[in-house]
Amino acid sequence: MRIILFLIGFLLSIIGSIYIIIYLSYLSVGYSFINYLKFIMSKVECLIMLIGIILINISIFMKGEKHVLCL
Repeated sequence: MRIILFLIGFLLSIIGSIYIIIYLSYLSVGYSFINYLKFIMSKVECLIMLIGIILINISIFMKGEKHVLCL
């Protein structure tokens, strides 16, 4: 369960960070950095990165059973 949760979180954070990098082209068009941050916070595909980071943290800090090998 922990590995699957970690992999889903990792996949979501990668997808979100790709969109954030793609939207960096708006800085060359004339957006200020504050406008850029407001823009990416309004996009759902960029917020997926935060969801992925939260899932990764849950999978890392989730308590497991004793005497169980967790990879």
